Amino acid sequence: MVNSTPENAAPAAPTREDHDAIPAFRYRSVTAWLIGINVAIFVLDALLKHRLYQWGAFTRESAAMHLQVWRWVTYQFLHAHLLHLGLNMLGLYIFGPVMEKWWGGRRFLGFYLLCGMSGAWLFSVLAYLNVISAGVGQPLIGASGSVYGILMGCALVAGDVQVLLLFPPMPIKVRTLVIVAVLIALASILLKWRNAGSEAAHLGGALLGFFLVKRAGAADKSG
Repeated sequence: MVNSTPENAAPAAPTREDHDAIPAFRYRSVTAWLIGINVAIFVLDALLKHRLYQWGAFTRESAAMHLQVWRWVTYQFLHAHLLHLGLNMLGLYIFGPVMEKWWGGRRFLGFYLLCGMSGAWLFSVLAYLNVISAGVGQPLIGASGSVYGILMGCALVAGDVQVLLLFPPMPIKVRTLVIVAVLIALASILLKWRNAGSEAAHLGGALLGFFLVKRAGAADKSG
């Protein structure tokens, strides 16, 4: 569902409706298209014996040193296995409609892609600084950075909405869920856990999501 405001207008401030419920998923929406593209690419990559992975995965060596700039975007649509894809698409399915309604369709797409790029950027910076252990050829794939940007945006515009966790099965506010997710990402990076590279991408997406939503909200109030 998209905003009724013109695409060149600032996103509307959150209303009471935004805090009461998550908008219904619409099959003719940017969120639906993104899910469909991710699933289609996953299937196609399996059929092509992971040739898309070889062409599109992000590494510092290929994307930065060899200037294969498309990898900043293409890596966001590749996934390692069905569970990886399923969890990311579940997050997009649940929370994507909130930010698509808030931004409008075209801006939401830009927001999604930029948060994913920010995830690869923070992964690269922390690896270069040896904060995380990741060689120049270590690949990064997945929509997690984009999804974490969406989650952070939801925490800002609809933080009091409650969702039901899969495990443990309990209700939790979106704001609390995001705080826990960010703390886990920080702990993984600082303690150099095995998944620190992925968590760096999560944190990068969340940070840019926070900045973009805050900036848009401030611009709307000043206007």
